[in-house]
Amino acid sequence: MKIAVYPGSFDPITNGHLDIITRGSKTFDKLIVGVLVNVDKKGLFNIDERVELIKRVTKDLPNVEVVSFHGLLIDFMKKYDANVILKGLRAFSDFEYEFQMALMNNKLDPEVETLFMMTSAQYSYLSSSAVKQVAKFGGCVEGLVPSDIIPDIIKKIKE
Repeated sequence: MKIAVYPGSFDPITNGHLDIITRGSKTFDKLIVGVLVNVDKKGLFNIDERVELIKRVTKDLPNVEVVSFHGLLIDFMKKYDANVILKGLRAFSDFEYEFQMALMNNKLDPEVETLFMMTSAQYSYLSSSAVKQVAKFGGCVEGLVPSDIIPDIIKKIKE
């Protein structure tokens, strides 16, 4: 069974993330969305909220599991017997950082491969940071994030 992990902070999940998850679920027997507890970032949503939002928008993808983690990605992957890291790339600027991470992960565990999946063109500009910025200033986030979670984002911004 080919098990992949799609790691990220997903704060919040965007349509670009969902595109990678949907395509990844068709590529692998099982896709685990690993929601990273990033101690260096102050998130809009806490880790449990992010997991819940992702579960809500992936409920129709039966081979997708959403789990939070902290620490090394390689350790998380061993726990789930996963051997592929799925990473979405928007632009060449993403590649440089992700390539370094792929080399480090391969150094930590040579049995783990990183697969880069290009984002669909309509999402190439999209990031969670941009969504938060637009929402913070009252802009429309329709089409940027799954419509199911727009009320959650607006509510959280107002808090």
